[in-house]
Amino acid sequence: MLLSIKTKLNLTPDQKVLMSKHAGIARFTYNWGLLTWDNLYRDGLKPNKFILKKFFNNYVKTEYAWIKEKGICQKITQYAFDHLGTAFDRYFKKLGERPTFKKKGKQDSFTIDASGKPIPVGGTRVKLPTIGWVKTYEGLPHTTTQAITISRTADDWFIAFAYEVETSPSAHQVDVVGVDLGLKALATLSTGVMFPNPKQYKKQLRKLQRLSRQLARKEKGSNNRYKAKTKLAKLHVRIANIRKDTLHKITTYLCKNHARIVVEDLNVSGMVKNRKLAQSIAGSGFYEFRRQLEYKCKKFGSELIIANRFYPSSKTCSNCGHKKEVLSLSERTFNCDNCGFSLDRDLNAALNLKALGCSA
Repeated sequence: MLLSIKTKLNLTPDQKVLMSKHAGIARFTYNWGLLTWDNLYRDGLKPNKFILKKFFNNYVKTEYAWIKEKGICQKITQYAFDHLGTAFDRYFKKLGERPTFKKKGKQDSFTIDASGKPIPVGGTRVKLPTIGWVKTYEGLPHTTTQAITISRTADDWFIAFAYEVETSPSAHQVDVVGVDLGLKALATLSTGVMFPNPKQYKKQLRKLQRLSRQLARKEKGSNNRYKAKTKLAKLHVRIANIRKDTLHKITTYLCKNHARIVVEDLNVSGMVKNRKLAQSIAGSGFYEFRRQLEYKCKKFGSELIIANRFYPSSKTCSNCGHKKEVLSLSERTFNCDNCGFSLDRDLNAALNLKALGCSA
């Protein structure tokens, strides 16, 4: 199967400048393509990435000497048009919003390749096409890849690429497990295991507000504003990394040790409309939890079952099957009116999901 990896680069000051130049050329090419696309469409024509790419290489690229500067990989312009074409394809299929112009300092990235040849990676050093050797903070798997994407987050540069691995099913200790996602406990398993929710965003909220106020008070274009902006961005990255680390540990544990995993199809976009819970729901990463489960189940040979969105896992008694008409969010313990059974509501829901998986 195809896996991807993203890790931080250990760059010298000169290498950071070179990466910024690549990102700037990719941004210029993307914005030029978007502007030209809009103008052609306004004139009644039907543009595509191939027409734009050909015109740019033959007429526009020759006018800007800085695009062909020494040490600049020329593949970045090709991928800029590919990304623009993909963005328009998603827009026409109603899978995403209409492409907008890119702004310097926001989501800076570029993609390079070795003209169709595989790029060897491995260890703590990678030789990038045209750019040369760069170091990483952690060791990479020894493999090859067709293309490499380099991006900037909070003034740090990261490398990302996809590679093929052979899947080998692991020895699962449990046949079926139900997983109930929540806010107090991020995941409650039918086996009784509970994973607490780190709630890093809520814990760091006051610090985020303080740094945001400091940023707002700085003069636009000043070095102090840039420093404040970077400091705030790094705190956001730290919060996101803690959330991702928690989700990766839980999903890896589930897929390695359980043959069949049953989770609910949560309506996250509808849940965040509750203004009292929106912040906590958005900071829990429910969608990312399911996304990780989907590809890790393939990697470890597990089966993922998605319960129907309207399956009453929380309202149903896991002991007798009686269904409650109403169960408020404040009721943290499930008390059955039929058989008198009493259990933590999250564990009760997880047991119901397990029963659904056993009957599937």
